[in-house]
Amino acid sequence: MLIVINFSAYAQISPGKLYKGHANFEGISNCTKCHVLGKNVEEIKCLNCHKKIKNLINLKRGFHSSKEAASKKCWQCHGEHFGRNFEIIRFDEKKFNHIKSGYKLVGSHKKLDCKKCHNSNFIKERKLSKKTKTFLGLNQDCLTCHKDEHRGTLSNDCAKCHLFNKFSPAEKFDHAKSKYPLTGKHKNVKCIKCHKFEKSNKGKFQKFTGLKFNNCFYCHNDIHKGKLGKNCKSCHNTKSFAKINYLKNFNHNKTNFPLVGKHRNVDCNSCHKKNLLSKPKYKSCSNCHKDYHKGEFRNKNIKSDCNECHDEYSFTQSHFTIEQHSKTKFPLTGAHKAIACTVCHKKNNFWKFNITGEKCIECHKNVHDNSINKKYFNKNKCEKCHSTLSWNKITFNHNITNFKLVGKHKTVSCSECHFAQKHAEKNLKHFIVLSTECTFCHNDVHRGQFDNGEKEYCKKCHNNYNWKQTLFDHNKTNFKLEGAHKNLDCLNCHKIIKDKNGTYILYKIKGTKCISCHS
Repeated sequence: MLIVINFSAYAQISPGKLYKGHANFEGISNCTKCHVLGKNVEEIKCLNCHKKIKNLINLKRGFHSSKEAASKKCWQCHGEHFGRNFEIIRFDEKKFNHIKSGYKLVGSHKKLDCKKCHNSNFIKERKLSKKTKTFLGLNQDCLTCHKDEHRGTLSNDCAKCHLFNKFSPAEKFDHAKSKYPLTGKHKNVKCIKCHKFEKSNKGKFQKFTGLKFNNCFYCHNDIHKGKLGKNCKSCHNTKSFAKINYLKNFNHNKTNFPLVGKHRNVDCNSCHKKNLLSKPKYKSCSNCHKDYHKGEFRNKNIKSDCNECHDEYSFTQSHFTIEQHSKTKFPLTGAHKAIACTVCHKKNNFWKFNITGEKCIECHKNVHDNSINKKYFNKNKCEKCHSTLSWNKITFNHNITNFKLVGKHKTVSCSECHFAQKHAEKNLKHFIVLSTECTFCHNDVHRGQFDNGEKEYCKKCHNNYNWKQTLFDHNKTNFKLEGAHKNLDCLNCHKIIKDKNGTYILYKIKGTKCISCHS
């Protein structure tokens, strides 16, 4: 018997069209390929089609093996019958926790766009590589995504040497654990000096294996041309070619010139010019060393020996003490004790010691120029105001000037008046031409209302102890305060005025008649 079910009948059975990837299963005759009659979708039927997922689950790899996915049925995440264009695989790529896939993203991998790794170029399986978008088909080997820069000469396990932040340098590689540990000067040699680039059928690459290192001449030229044999180590070591070992049994201290300090590291030929049996002069340092000071310490044609200040361990480190300096024409006091010798004695990269030091301006710039009155500062005698303890400690007595320091002026820093920027704008010297008028340092907040042409008109109301303690007496004006006026706040009559330059209080009001204030 032939049963014909029309489309309307099928529509009543099917809840909706299948996703386009499953469209070939459309039709009532295909229902059992996914469904069990009378039941939901059977998970095994999904996995029988999606064998790649099934294989990963069996191997306990990938996202579907994670605790989150393993506890769910396929249809709970991948719904069907919602139309051809329904997103059957849907998740937020930016918020996806990659560690659930079994591969934790660390280092530079964290910053990569998903498409950088999940693309067809890195998928070996043909069927998967043809898909426009898939998250399957990758493995965790570095060479899946990255080019083998070593061209197969090293292990495929890149993580033995490299971390995930950057390829170069190979942070985990330890040359000390290799067949050729680096010692001496070899530690400072750049890798490219030994590990050069070579060509291969796969392109140019830097060679790290297969290098010969059993003898020095594989890298170094034999300057002896084979006369001393091939065992360089019998005379040399990796610390320096200049340090030779064949005289190591010779005890120079038994001679009249024991080797001390830097002399121990000097090449024998530096002193023994002709041969090792020659006897160089050694009574004075100048027999071998140049007089760097060019006779500066020659006294009555008798040159002082270098060992008075130096020893064999370092020329740059002098043993001339502060106590010895105190016996010179310039004893060190105060801050001078803490200053490096170079500050005074090294000019234009040359040491000079015959300096008098009698005047401060020999070393220090006269920042005051000619701005101080000669009666206070004559012949550059800085010590009249300053001491060697600190430039900032001033001992000058201001009361001998035309402006005695009274009240708040006693606590003000010198720089507030003598180094203020507004004086520099007026091209005034910092000490000579400073005015004693209040408005020279202070702003006239009254906008000239009380400026009657007198030099110190501010003092009629204010004193040096507190600007707010006014000496002003209203009863000495043209308007005495009587009656209720005594209790009024000043601002009731003297209004605050605002203009483009700011605000100020108007004290010079025009009228004193009642009608001026009262309607």
